[in-house]
Amino acid sequence: MYYDVIIAGFGGQGVILIGNLLAYAGMKKGYNVTFFPSYGVEMRGGTANCTVVISDEEIGSPIVGHPKSLIIMNKPSMDKFLPRVEKNGLVLYNSSLIDNSTVTRNDVELIAIPANEMAIESGNPRLANMIMIGAYIEKTKIVDEDTLKNSLENVISERNLKYIPDNIKAIDKGIEFIKNYK
Repeated sequence: MYYDVIIAGFGGQGVILIGNLLAYAGMKKGYNVTFFPSYGVEMRGGTANCTVVISDEEIGSPIVGHPKSLIIMNKPSMDKFLPRVEKNGLVLYNSSLIDNSTVTRNDVELIAIPANEMAIESGNPRLANMIMIGAYIEKTKIVDEDTLKNSLENVISERNLKYIPDNIKAIDKGIEFIKNYK
């Protein structure tokens, strides 16, 4: 088994956090994992992305030129990474910030998720990232939801541990979105 994903968006959208969460959950399941974060020169509002590779064999490099999957949170990240995803790959994108008519690949599976609206409906607009990672694990089955949720306490800062129940609800929203998708 081998799976890789690039997660990308603006700084402050939590892309590094969900990449770290996915990597940690993969380690908890006993897989080999690499986590490779990349930040723009600005922090909040600048570009941020990370690459996560999960495999049951040794991983040769944390750098992935043509990923099997993408989680995209904004339009600039879609413009940058969509051309790089493998043919027949998977792209989950935040349709709250990316107009569906601008997504132009027909050789990959595209899933538009209104993550910002869903997060606002759930009471916390900062949880769009957790909705996206919930949708991703439901679609790929790369790790199970319990392992992902149980990994939250290992990647969320000490001062934010009180928000774990809200994060779990957002992950559940993403899982439900995929279960009800087409």
